Amino acid sequence: MHILPQLIFAVLLAVAAYFIFRSISKIRFNILLGKSYEPSSSIPERWANMTLTALGQRKMFKKPLPAVLHLFVYLGFLIVNVEMLEIALDGLLGTHRLFSAPLGSFYPFIINVFEFFAVTVIIACAVFLIRRNIIHVKRFSGKEMTKWPTLDANLILIMEIALMMAFLTMNASDKLLQGRHEHYIATGNFFFSSLLTPLLSSLSVGALVVLERSAWWLHIMGVMFFANYVFYNSKHLHIFFAFLNTYYARLIPQGEIDNMASVTKEVQLMLGLTPTNTTPTDPAAPMRFGAKDVQDLTWKNLMDAYSCTECGRCTEQCPANITGKLLSPRKIMMDTRDRLVEVGENIRQHGKDFQDNKSLFDYISEEEILACTTCNACVEACPVQISPVEIIVQMRRYKVMEESKAPGSWNAMFSNIENNFAPWKFSPSDRFNWSDKL
Repeated sequence: MHILPQLIFAVLLAVAAYFIFRSISKIRFNILLGKSYEPSSSIPERWANMTLTALGQRKMFKKPLPAVLHLFVYLGFLIVNVEMLEIALDGLLGTHRLFSAPLGSFYPFIINVFEFFAVTVIIACAVFLIRRNIIHVKRFSGKEMTKWPTLDANLILIMEIALMMAFLTMNASDKLLQGRHEHYIATGNFFFSSLLTPLLSSLSVGALVVLERSAWWLHIMGVMFFANYVFYNSKHLHIFFAFLNTYYARLIPQGEIDNMASVTKEVQLMLGLTPTNTTPTDPAAPMRFGAKDVQDLTWKNLMDAYSCTECGRCTEQCPANITGKLLSPRKIMMDTRDRLVEVGENIRQHGKDFQDNKSLFDYISEEEILACTTCNACVEACPVQISPVEIIVQMRRYKVMEESKAPGSWNAMFSNIENNFAPWKFSPSDRFNWSDKL
């Protein structure tokens, strides 16, 4: 019967790993529905950008208080979960504190480090809950922040607090059992968890064993559930995608817009120039200008959607949103992700040729995309270098070039550029008349 807990643990670990793998496979499938994308920067530049932006959280520190709190949560997530290696091995091998003997006096030191970060995670998450639910920081609200996104953010913070409390409770009850139960070996003092021991010292040995084992199982099961929850349907995918997204980010000037190769080729032919840097197209395949649905975007745009932290920094900085217009860059990314999940599920259930007679425009309105000034303030503000502007520009291209739907002022500008080579309605020969009065 002593092997039963190990078997249960192994089965639970295998089930959790299976569901995580299945969720990752779905996400990968969805992202690869996008068109090809080639980063313009070199590999060393991309590694440097990922290290500074994702690992170093460079852009987070534009807001110092949340940046410091987020740093503690981030480091706590990385560092405390190193302990998961020992817990997992103990669960599989039926041992207890497997690394205690090999590490000797270093073991209590490293556990004390883990406990310090566990405490900072609890404090930081508590502050974040207060900011969201009591202070009501403005950027956490908005029409796109419906019940689920708001609940999702709160659930993650509560789960992180619960996981860290389980870790500290496990250590506190373990310390009290050392010398009182043969299964629990002496490991040295753990400072932070020892603060809880006065609350538990009146418990019997049997009660302490139940408490320690319960905390152990709650911690490991909680981590398994947390990982599955994040990969299944949570904005906290940015924990992982922040690294990929910053590695593949465009490191060119933010105002630079990608030209469409097919249009560039036509313009060069009209001007009598030899087409250069254009990608040959299949004449049998219909060519679409811009993006009507998620498959018309690049896979990097789709990965942007999965990387969105829903922090609201982009919307907070958007001049269109500030002046009361309908546009919210955060909503653009959330809507793109929702549509992508829907399209991916349709394809998996009904085949790649299935059409649900919907598009990205069923989620994002013309009013939203026309309000964008393409100033890239949202891109500058984003901690993980997401670009809502690229999606907006592609959707505009579709409306203008495929459906010929543009505001009257835009059509006048297009006409002036075509006839006068400038947005203004006067002859090119009169362009320097202003200098006559100097």
